[in-house]
Amino acid sequence: MAETRRKLTTIFSADVQDYSRLMRADEEGTLATLKRYRDAMTRLIEAHGGRVINTWGDGLIADFPSVVEALRAAIDAQSELAGYNAKSADSAPMLFRIGINLGDVIAEDDDIYGDGVNVAARLQASAPAGGIVISNTVYDQVRNKVAVGFEFLGQLEVKNIDGGVPSYAVRIGAADDAAGGSEHQGEWGRSVEPPRQPTAAPVETVGKPMSVTGKLLGLLAVVGAGLVALNLLSWRGVFWASWPLLGLAVAAALEWVRANSRIDRVIGMLAIAGLALVAINLLSWRGVFWAVWPLLAIAVAAGIRWVMRQRDSARR
Repeated sequence: MAETRRKLTTIFSADVQDYSRLMRADEEGTLATLKRYRDAMTRLIEAHGGRVINTWGDGLIADFPSVVEALRAAIDAQSELAGYNAKSADSAPMLFRIGINLGDVIAEDDDIYGDGVNVAARLQASAPAGGIVISNTVYDQVRNKVAVGFEFLGQLEVKNIDGGVPSYAVRIGAADDAAGGSEHQGEWGRSVEPPRQPTAAPVETVGKPMSVTGKLLGLLAVVGAGLVALNLLSWRGVFWASWPLLGLAVAAALEWVRANSRIDRVIGMLAIAGLALVAINLLSWRGVFWAVWPLLAIAVAAGIRWVMRQRDSARR
């Protein structure tokens, strides 16, 4: 008998814009492209700790234990698929719409049901091609944690939910400045009024003054400067601060790679490891460049990773 329980989770819903039209134009080509694009999306979902629950037709449902990682997976997916479309010779690109909701659902074996799933599907249906729409429950959790902009879209009507669900469009990349006055132009070319409840801001550029990553990098820089100053003020002929500075530099580089969705994280971490080994070799120099051997292994691993990425891209 199937085990039924309730749980709070982040629901990620995606489908293809104008899928029926694409199928009418080229069934076999559309199916092949759908498989490649959905495989790429699945890989990114799993890389962010998510789990694909179901796929049907052109749709996909996944869930995440982390709201932030669900949004990061959606941003990475839309960015990577946009790159695929830019390189495609097809006249009609395949564009996904993504909706994300945080809600209480019924879990039965490996599937989930309930209003939380319905809201995610409704958000996805309202998203523009290549875009992401999130609910207010997601927005409240990610607004200060992910360096993207948000545009309030108003109350989204959802079956069985009185009053609708406040929803936000995610602006991938540099968010536009909000227009003056009480109204601004939405992504659909219409004016949308900002919400009047305290938890919903009209257009917010999260991370524009300084993102969470920027703050962390700034903190590491301040600590590093403090160590250098302490070393110089207590100078005894030895620059001991070089070792903790190396550790801070590695931590800063890892955070930068983690926050930058345009960089392959595996290759980025291998590059950081290689640079760290060179720095250690130079700081402990005894006349032998021993780092050359581990650098060779790192270069081979990075090359294999790069070839695999190129092969995945070529399959489209």
